[in-house]
Amino acid sequence: MDKTFEWAVVGAGPAGIAAVGKLIDKGVKPENIAWVDPAFKVGDLGEKWCEVSSNTAVKLFSKFLKTCKAFNYDQAPSFEIDKLDPEQTCLLRYIADPLQWVTDHLCETVSMVKTEIHSLEQENQLWHLKSHQNHFSAKSVILAVGAQPKKLDFPNLKEIPLELALDKTKLPNLDGETVAVFGASHSAIIVLQNLLSTTVKKVINFYQSPLKFAVFFDDWVLFDNTGLKGQSAVWARRHILGKLPQNLERVQSSDLEFHKILAQCQSVVYTIGFERRAVPKVSQMDRLTHNEYNGIIAPGLFGLGIGFPQRVEDCYGNVEYNVGLWKFMLYLDAVLPLWMKYGLGD
Repeated sequence: MDKTFEWAVVGAGPAGIAAVGKLIDKGVKPENIAWVDPAFKVGDLGEKWCEVSSNTAVKLFSKFLKTCKAFNYDQAPSFEIDKLDPEQTCLLRYIADPLQWVTDHLCETVSMVKTEIHSLEQENQLWHLKSHQNHFSAKSVILAVGAQPKKLDFPNLKEIPLELALDKTKLPNLDGETVAVFGASHSAIIVLQNLLSTTVKKVINFYQSPLKFAVFFDDWVLFDNTGLKGQSAVWARRHILGKLPQNLERVQSSDLEFHKILAQCQSVVYTIGFERRAVPKVSQMDRLTHNEYNGIIAPGLFGLGIGFPQRVEDCYGNVEYNVGLWKFMLYLDAVLPLWMKYGLGD
């Protein structure tokens, strides 16, 4: 392939799906969009996190599916998510299935490129995208490459990957072990519940700050991105703020006995957040940084999604980074008009 497109979207997770849909809604012809991904399986959400409980209400997932005309969701078959209580949270597999339908539908209209981009180069007012199999160009590029779990370095402990720890059916045999869990996020609470349902001897939860809970107001949410919600919040209030399970210990990471306590553990799970997945090498830039308010990386090059999150500040000055399917849609509504003007020139 040696073709020039108006837009290239790199990544087919939720943010990439939203970007393709919104570009079409804004009048970009589907055949002028190159959509690039190695798998087109709804990113990590579809391949790793299906059995994870969301911290998003079903009604917001439904809004994501129905607000974008290009998705044609009114033509979709019935999915289980359509029957769930809109005010409750759900397992992510309930949104993964309709997102896969949307992906398949969009792939029939845009130029699907099933590959992994390894380099980007700007030349002659175009971005040139290269993989081992393909080379093509685009006037503008949206990077929606996703993110991967952050890790700490305790080499004496056996690491349990987060994608296994979040799905109790995939946990290894931990009979009689003491397991360390770092973090106090939504993921941490799910991991604690999963581990405590096994035959572990003990779980030690190392944390830096007190638990944080989302607080809902009429038109906004305090700690919307970092606070516990739904089933995780209920469990945490009952078992951490309330009566601690007998085989669960919580230790602040600054504890003077930290290393002594950690030495009791044989395995470890890191639930300390996510960091941007490796992005294609850009020949003119040593390190990609994006404007945290509008996603601009360079003229004609933009970042979107959990790898390039939007910085937001509430009325109390609390700063967070917006992550979530519906938030990606709202963000695109705000920034796409800017992105469509901030190109490499005519």
